[in-house]
Amino acid sequence: MPCTLCVCVCNSYQFDIFNLVCFNCSNFSNVFDEDHFISSLANDVKIIRKLPMELTTATRGVKHFRSWSGIDYYQEEIASLWEEYQVIRAAKSDSRLANNNLPPDIQKLRCRACYEALQFAPRIEAMGKLLVDRMRSYGRYIALHLRFEKDMLAFSGCTHNLSLEEAEELKSIRENTTWWKVKDIDPVEQRAKGYCPLTPKEVGIFLGALGFPSSTPLYIASGEIYGGESRMDDLQSRYPLLMNKEKLASVEELQPFINHASQMAALDYIVSVESDIFIPTYSGNMARAVEGHRRFMGHRKTILPDRKALVRLFDKVDRGTMKEGRNLSNRVIEIHKRRQGSPRKRKGPISGTKGTDRFRSEEAFYVNPLPDCLCRKESPFMNASLVTN
Repeated sequence: MPCTLCVCVCNSYQFDIFNLVCFNCSNFSNVFDEDHFISSLANDVKIIRKLPMELTTATRGVKHFRSWSGIDYYQEEIASLWEEYQVIRAAKSDSRLANNNLPPDIQKLRCRACYEALQFAPRIEAMGKLLVDRMRSYGRYIALHLRFEKDMLAFSGCTHNLSLEEAEELKSIRENTTWWKVKDIDPVEQRAKGYCPLTPKEVGIFLGALGFPSSTPLYIASGEIYGGESRMDDLQSRYPLLMNKEKLASVEELQPFINHASQMAALDYIVSVESDIFIPTYSGNMARAVEGHRRFMGHRKTILPDRKALVRLFDKVDRGTMKEGRNLSNRVIEIHKRRQGSPRKRKGPISGTKGTDRFRSEEAFYVNPLPDCLCRKESPFMNASLVTN
């Protein structure tokens, strides 16, 4: 699961690797196994919990890494900071790092950091595995990352199948959230472009069209669904084995995690990574991280809904010009033949793009860590093994 180090302290800079990193992030140890993280990277990065005495009063440089930059940015602008500062605070570096054309040692270090060093705290791991075992007692299961939550709908401006009162509430939240830049959103246009998370009802239609029987166990990885349990009625009627953390575990078992959103999300992450099939209804950070983690663990099946194509089919069903059945199923299956997490090299920039747009169009490393985290023997993806060394 991607993480941001709150404070980086270096006494030299060499080969793009920090040789001294200081944690000053209280939330890290609440979610991750800090000791394991430090020991796993000991041969690459010296990580300490507190600044050395001689650096506690040193002038600190604060750097917000520029989003979607290439390697030259780090080799020139970032490296030059060490000429002026002994202590540098890397603020908001998440999802802003270069993806491609970096030295192999750096990419391998990323593999070790993401998939070997970064593990959840023991009690989170234990609870997550318990949830996985209980899901498996129902059989092979699908984990659905269902982003039909109030904040996501307000941010994206998506109001399909909501009441006027609900749409106004979401609009008010968006307008009053100062750090959200886009305020005026056309919900119809937004949905037509595939920018909206699938509704619970649409998920039910989608799963049925893909051929999953009603006896398929589903695990819902999400926060509170907007509209409450009634909004899940259609999906529940199609797939009665609809489970989540609260249904799989007792109140007493969840009590240590219940008031910690990051820890609750970590539990969902574990159950999603270990699922037989993972389906995200929106391409947010967690969904992308799970997809990449599952690729690293042997290309476990991850079905990525083509929302733009699906909404056109769903609208036909709503208008009565297409019925749920073989025709719809054939269309949905055909659209998603190549959207199931099969091995492929990470996508580079879109042809014709330049500057920031070029780097921005690249597929993120943590979404698809291949080929950097894969040893090749005879052919790109045959007889290969996943490595972090």
